[in-house]
Amino acid sequence: MSRKIQIVEVGPRDGLQNEKVLLEVPQKIEFIDRLRRAGAQRIETVSFVNPRRVPQMAGAEEIMAAAPQADDFSPIGLVLNARGWDRAVAAGCAEANVVVCATDGFGVRNQGATTAEQMAALAAIVERRKTEGGPALSMTLSVAFGCPFDGEVSLEQVTALASEAARLGVAEIALADTIGVADPWTVRERIAAVRKAAPDATLRMHFHDTRNTGLANAFAAVEAGVDVLDASCGGLGGCPFAPDATGNIGTEDLVYMLERAGFETGYDLDALIATARWMAGLLGKPPAASVSRAGGFPKV
Repeated sequence: MSRKIQIVEVGPRDGLQNEKVLLEVPQKIEFIDRLRRAGAQRIETVSFVNPRRVPQMAGAEEIMAAAPQADDFSPIGLVLNARGWDRAVAAGCAEANVVVCATDGFGVRNQGATTAEQMAALAAIVERRKTEGGPALSMTLSVAFGCPFDGEVSLEQVTALASEAARLGVAEIALADTIGVADPWTVRERIAAVRKAAPDATLRMHFHDTRNTGLANAFAAVEAGVDVLDASCGGLGGCPFAPDATGNIGTEDLVYMLERAGFETGYDLDALIATARWMAGLLGKPPAASVSRAGGFPKV
């Protein structure tokens, strides 16, 4: 196969935001540099949130100031509101990823705002970008498959929000299984429905492996024609506002699966494994990703 699958590395943001060990800014910068040398071209590097609420994300501006300026590298900043957008613009992010929660239950606990209020904030950011300029803009729809507080999330909730984002002109929409409750059949169904609701948007998928379905869901997404997937080196991840949420699918696990099948990812698997093991040493625990524990195959 010659099909290219783009893997957006989210380890420095989603991977670290739930860790008990608080890394220093230079360690975070080295993590980003190692990931870039392993082949990552789009990296979710920082989150422009209040560090008092999420201390793991402190130092966003310092990290962005150290990010390399290169045509083949796109540092992404997570944005929740107008204040976050202002910080992302000032910090020089290439991309800003605005998060909208599919449910009020998660939105109020995670962002202090209902879904409608978050969509209004997104609309205001879109309008400001039109008149003032700014980084490329994407939207992640969190808890798009299930919410820890409101329970099941309907297909209609997801498609309505995707349709509104597309109407606003958001070019890339990610569906996030924030708490790892999706299954491959639901993944295929939601991809098909969102494509109809937002036919001009690039679709990105974000899976967590909480219930051991993450790679199966990634497989289903690729089979359904999705070419952009999020993953986290070492399988790091989780959400401080989602009870029992565990890590993202491991970047090395996803790269191994795809490249064994003949897809192109642009990643160096050995470098990813080395990076995951290095980070595991900083955090004091083994990598969650299976390939970093077992190694690649065949072994030379």
